[in-house]
Amino acid sequence: MNKSELIDAIAAEAEISKAAAGKALDATIAAVTKTLKGGEMVTLVGFGTFYVGERSARSGRNPRTGATIKIKAAKQPKFRAGKSLKDAVQ
Repeated sequence: MNKSELIDAIAAEAEISKAAAGKALDATIAAVTKTLKGGEMVTLVGFGTFYVGERSARSGRNPRTGATIKIKAAKQPKFRAGKSLKDAVQ
């Protein structure tokens, strides 16, 4: 499912216009992004938790030359599914 299909599904489920569903989805994504950028978690009970994971610095290899390179430490967004979501998928 892509973004436009998700907007269509939200509009149908909530019985609102596609424009309103698109604005709601964009606002949700912006709020989650802003919260994660601030270093906090976003927990949606029954659905899951968005959080920022930290990846430590490590060494890797350039696949073309085989030379060893240093990969910097990084922060990346992660998602942990909640129990209700896990149960619904099984």
